[in-house]
Amino acid sequence: MKSIELFTGGGGLALGTHRAGFEHLALMEWNGDACDTLRRNVERSRAGKITSMAPVNHWKVHEADIRKKIDQDFFGDFGGGRVDLLAGGVPCQPFSMGGKHKAHADKRDMFPDFVEVVRRVQPRAFIVENVKGLLRQSFTSYFQYIRLRLRYPEIVAKPDEEWLDHLHRLEDLETSGASPGLQYNIVHELLNAADFGVPQTRERVFIVGFRADLGLEWHFPKPTHSRKALAYEQFVSGAYWDRHKIKAPENGKRWCGKRMLRDLEKAGERPGTPWLTVRDALSDLPEPTLDGTRLHHNHFFRAGAKAYPGHTGSPMDLPSKTLKAGVHGVPGGENMMVKLDGSLRYFSVREAARIQTFPDDWVFEGAWSEAMRQLGNAVPMQLAEAVASSVHSKLASVEQQP
Repeated sequence: MKSIELFTGGGGLALGTHRAGFEHLALMEWNGDACDTLRRNVERSRAGKITSMAPVNHWKVHEADIRKKIDQDFFGDFGGGRVDLLAGGVPCQPFSMGGKHKAHADKRDMFPDFVEVVRRVQPRAFIVENVKGLLRQSFTSYFQYIRLRLRYPEIVAKPDEEWLDHLHRLEDLETSGASPGLQYNIVHELLNAADFGVPQTRERVFIVGFRADLGLEWHFPKPTHSRKALAYEQFVSGAYWDRHKIKAPENGKRWCGKRMLRDLEKAGERPGTPWLTVRDALSDLPEPTLDGTRLHHNHFFRAGAKAYPGHTGSPMDLPSKTLKAGVHGVPGGENMMVKLDGSLRYFSVREAARIQTFPDDWVFEGAWSEAMRQLGNAVPMQLAEAVASSVHSKLASVEQQP
């Protein structure tokens, strides 16, 4: 199946959809370091140096602002039903908890541009990812506007029409029951990456749409991992500590709460597959060094990690905190690890890539701060693959019908 990827960054969502079975016709990204990362890995794939997945040597990377590509009618070449999936992690800064919360008033809000590409390409399905902040109460009306614009991409704003007036027109259309032109049936859900085997508690909103003429029914995949199962392995059976061949810390029961612990002890069996922790993800990596290591790409030590209130790092025996990109550099608290002895250090780029479930043979270009920015902006590959695989299966079911 054919796909187009927008706002590709370092490639997390693109790799997830690729592993799910989609073939990318084009990848769009404006950041130079991220494009260097993508191009470097395409070259490595051509040279046979990426063996963890199907080759990506056919990927066509376009270093450009998609708004300029829209003006150039670039996407017109992909219309007429050629594309099965359009996917993208729309820039999150207008909706981020740590941003200025300007939403539609932020020039970085590119949801309208994603909608315009949907209108021109008319893919059979689309996947959009964004931060949890998109669902906050103050953005309720704008999120409704995004949803309805994606549902009716051909109902564009009139010249000088304010977004609220456009929203009211779209609401009138939906409540009338009319069905003009191109439409998508849409669902959205807040997913925690840890629930899908990612060693990171990263909550993100996914919006998935299927073209209405396909008549498909679809729901988000069920979680595969659980917080309770990790608590059981750490504090009831002890299997977690046995597996890592270390002694359980005396104060380690605090994070799961007395009630959960009591319920787990009463049940007497592990409730599913446990969340993965920082230790699970990194246990087979050597400590990073100043000169790196030939066995692992991007695995360099970075000095200067410090803890202070609100800036404390991720414990080794829990999923990491949400890795963040930061607007003016990387906020170190989310990009540090805390060991059992209380010492801490920054994650290396390779360690952060492991936490985002990138394969070890996927390398990152740019300085540490720029590589970490790519990782902080990325969709965890394994979470992307879980959602995209479900979408791929549903689209494949239509192709198999007589």
